[in-house]
Amino acid sequence: MQDFACGRLTYDGHKGVDFRLTDLAAMRRGVTVVAAAAGTVTRTRDGVADVSIRQSGRAPEGKEAGNAVVIDHGNGWETQYSHLLQGSVTVRPGDRVEAGRPLGRIGLSGNTEFPHVDFGVRRAGQGIDPYTGRVIGTTAQDSPALPAPALPACNSDGGIPIGALWSDQARRTLVYRPSALLGAGLARETPKADTARDGGYGQPLPAGPGPLGVWVELMGGRRGDAVTVEAIGPNGQRLHRLTGTVPRPLAVLFINADIRPPNADPWPTGVYRVMVTLRHEGETVLQEERRVELR
Repeated sequence: MQDFACGRLTYDGHKGVDFRLTDLAAMRRGVTVVAAAAGTVTRTRDGVADVSIRQSGRAPEGKEAGNAVVIDHGNGWETQYSHLLQGSVTVRPGDRVEAGRPLGRIGLSGNTEFPHVDFGVRRAGQGIDPYTGRVIGTTAQDSPALPAPALPACNSDGGIPIGALWSDQARRTLVYRPSALLGAGLARETPKADTARDGGYGQPLPAGPGPLGVWVELMGGRRGDAVTVEAIGPNGQRLHRLTGTVPRPLAVLFINADIRPPNADPWPTGVYRVMVTLRHEGETVLQEERRVELR
C-alpha cells in the first residue's frame, strides 16, 4: 500500500482522501466543508449521529459514509463528501453550487474513528486519485485515458505535480506531510487517549500536589522513526524524558507517561513545555512544543 508520495498514509481499499481534524474539540468549534468544483447536488444524507466506531463498534447499516453530499460535475465526474457533522448539511438535491459553496461541517458520522471529511472523486463510477489522475488501484499503464495526464505511481519528493486534479492553489496548500503532531500536553492523571482526543486535557490545569502525566499523539510514524518526548518545568528544569522507536508504520501513535514531582513537592504554578522530536533515518522531520499553564 502506498499513497501518492510513496508513503504509508493509506490503507488497502480506501477510495477517498481523508482531511482530518486534530481532535473533537476542533470539530465542535466547527470546520466548514466546501464544494471542490461547480456542479449540481444529486444526493445528501443528514441525521446520522457523530459517534466514533471505537465507542459504537460499527456504523449504522447502509450508512457507512455517515452524513454526506454528492455533487455531479458533468461528463461523468462527481465528488462525494462523507462523515459530515449531524445537522450541518446546508444543501439539498437539485441545488446548483459553485466551487467554494459551503456544504456542511467536518464530523464523526458513519464508519470513522476520528473527525474528518472523506473526499472522493469519481468518473463514470470509478474512483479517481486526485493526486495522480489515475483510477484508484491501477498503474499508469492500465489506467484509462483521463483529461488530466496520468502521473507516475508515486512521487517520493512529496510534491503534487502539475497534471494532478488539484488547482494550483490547492497544490501549494496540500504539501505532503508524512508525519504530524496531532496533540501534546499534560494531565492531572495518567493520560488517556480518548480523553485527549476529546479535548479533555484543556488548560489551565490546577497546580499543587497529585499526579501529573504527559501525553503526545503523532500521525504517520514510519518504522524505525526515533521519538523523543520531554517535559520542561516553569524554571527550565527537565522533569521527564522519554525516547523510543516506532515499531511499524502507524497511522496514529499515542504516547503517555506519569511524571513524579521533584522531591515529592507540589507542582508549582507557571508555564510548562512539552517538546516532541521525531527523526527519520537520522533526519529531524518534526520538532514542536506545546505549552501548558498550571495555576
